Amino acid sequence: MRTRFSAIFIALLLLTISLPAQTHKQVTLEDLWINYAFYPERSDEIVPMNDGEHYLVLTNSNTIDKFFYKNDKSQGSLITKDMLVPTGKTESIKIESFEMSSDETKVLIKTESEQIYRHSEIANYYVLDLTAKKLTPVSETSKQRLADFSPDGNKIAYIRENNLFVKDLKTNAETQITNDGLINNIINGTTDWVYEEEFSFTKAFFWSPDSKKIAYMRFDESKVKEYQLTNYGELYPEQYKYKYPVAGEDNSIVSVLVYDMSDAAKSVTHKMDIGTVTDQYIPRICWTKDPNNLAIFRMNRLQNKLEILFANAANGNTSVFYTQENKKYIEITDDYKFTEDGKYFVIMSEQNGYSHIYLYEMTGKLVKQVTSGNWDVTAIKGVDEKNKVIYYVSAESNPYNRDLYSIKFDGTGKTCIFNKPGSYDAAFSKNFNYFVSTFSDANTPPKVAINSNTGKELRVLTDNQKLLDKTKEYGFSKKEFFNFKTSENVSLNGYIIKPADFDATKKYPVLMNVYGGPNSQYATNDWDTFDMVWYQYLAQHGYSIVCVDGRGTGERGEEFRKCTYMELGKLETEDQIETAKYLGTQSYVDSKRIGIWGWSYGGFEAALCMTKGADVFKAGIAVAPVTNWRNYDNIYTERYMRTPQENAAGYDDNSPVKFVKKLKGKFLICHGMADDNVHFQNTVEMVDALVNANKQFEMQFYPNKNHGIYGGYTRYHLYKKMSDFIIENL
Repeated sequence: MRTRFSAIFIALLLLTISLPAQTHKQVTLEDLWINYAFYPERSDEIVPMNDGEHYLVLTNSNTIDKFFYKNDKSQGSLITKDMLVPTGKTESIKIESFEMSSDETKVLIKTESEQIYRHSEIANYYVLDLTAKKLTPVSETSKQRLADFSPDGNKIAYIRENNLFVKDLKTNAETQITNDGLINNIINGTTDWVYEEEFSFTKAFFWSPDSKKIAYMRFDESKVKEYQLTNYGELYPEQYKYKYPVAGEDNSIVSVLVYDMSDAAKSVTHKMDIGTVTDQYIPRICWTKDPNNLAIFRMNRLQNKLEILFANAANGNTSVFYTQENKKYIEITDDYKFTEDGKYFVIMSEQNGYSHIYLYEMTGKLVKQVTSGNWDVTAIKGVDEKNKVIYYVSAESNPYNRDLYSIKFDGTGKTCIFNKPGSYDAAFSKNFNYFVSTFSDANTPPKVAINSNTGKELRVLTDNQKLLDKTKEYGFSKKEFFNFKTSENVSLNGYIIKPADFDATKKYPVLMNVYGGPNSQYATNDWDTFDMVWYQYLAQHGYSIVCVDGRGTGERGEEFRKCTYMELGKLETEDQIETAKYLGTQSYVDSKRIGIWGWSYGGFEAALCMTKGADVFKAGIAVAPVTNWRNYDNIYTERYMRTPQENAAGYDDNSPVKFVKKLKGKFLICHGMADDNVHFQNTVEMVDALVNANKQFEMQFYPNKNHGIYGGYTRYHLYKKMSDFIIENL
């Protein structure tokens, strides 16, 4: 008995010695994609009020509450659930979002929304009159889109079935402004698929400042070719058709019109003169302070010339106010503003090689390049006209940081509002005395606070301390940033997450993550909820995770950003291969066990790396990849590649389909079969080429799922598939 006890004791002692000094909980995929156990706490959406001292919050209790910015004193509920019961109903509607009228006596409420594409949806809208305490549906015919108050708060404009309508809230009368709207043919007041996806907007109608006119865009997509998606489930699958213009093919013909209701007896529509060329883009329209002066952004098809036209709303006559040209291309953003005093125009452009802020007079004369330096401004967050101050976010301190600054119109008084490295965002009060800040860094989940305009923290709304504590409880490995130079002497930035209980004397496999599309950036100093947690799961299984932003990515100036022009995939792939080779020289990396994965553009790069870089990568995963740029939409693709007719070699020479014979490693390709963005056809072409080249691979398809591949257990299934593939093959 004593001998047996001694043996057991010694065995237990040895086991104890072999265990790590500190054990942590294990991350599971169920935690990530079923229980959402690591999802950050989000602060309720804050809507500034006109006085600049108060804001409104939509709460989880379906009320809208009023608060002071300067302290946490509640002013009570502006809207309670009992005010949200429609006539003839017994239950209150669920507020999904809301908009206040300009005099703050009415609230426009969106509910029961249904997604269409990435940025679009239909919904039911209601107007709540706070004075009369009356809730009225905007329309009872069918769901609407993009409902919006007139500036005087007396009317609502909205889209229904591709037509533009106005409802008079005083008389309850509905006026149909357009009558020719027809699915897959004519669109009024909203955008077609490719404008929505690539110019990132859907609301294409705007009230004039005096509430007497509506400017709107009309899309004639009759000549755009249809694409067909198959939805499975019934005995006979359903076919969904929509207009999708691929590279080199016809676009919608866009016109700009102004509906003038100044004279109620004879409302009239004027067509704005946007030129005789129809093969062009109108990526933005907006009113200036002058109710007769409409600004129309016009861009040529090559997207290397941007003009802003001033249109006379009364007769449609136009003149060019602003012109910007580029040897390669121009990106459209919402970082511009016509000042309320009617004197100035503020815009971001990269005309000096970096993205900076410029101030113009309304005559088109340049007043000042407001910011300057070898760094990029990433966003304008507010223009305080009273004090002549612009608030903006930039990557001045480091390409992977996002710092919040203020600067005067004349370029003086530049101030960094926060000094802590990381990523900041800001939403200002109407008087610019306060702002809501959101801060995170690579290893710290988001903190949301209310600050004075100097950056002084007044109070914290959400600190995510519980989540931060949980990362310690689970022993999260730190995300560490690094830089190296390629054989071509190109300096690249990236991050690494090392395995749990990292031992520098051991060698570990590496999984690289890539996106790499033009002006993108993945190696950033901010919190990335889902991938960060998945990478911790893999780190606990002994993997290092590495992400490097190659040439073509953002926040390092125009030259670095646009060097991939006309040959997408070439330099980006070379940089990922160089990264893998560099990692292979590190003492803690097993150079024979380096893999790569990516989604969308990242899937394109991962597929290229597994073929062009077949001698370097042991395994790879491509999720929803573009495999042939001839298959992708024309606005995005032609911006960076021109048309296939002009640049056939650029399209073909870097398609992964062309290099399938080189594949050596284990390869998994995944795709949603109802992907309206990167069509499943891309994967079909890749699979067909792999089979014809007699190459073995794995594939996972998801019926009825779009580019996001989500819904129910879908994301869990996808990440379980990818995790098992990595553990088995890398």
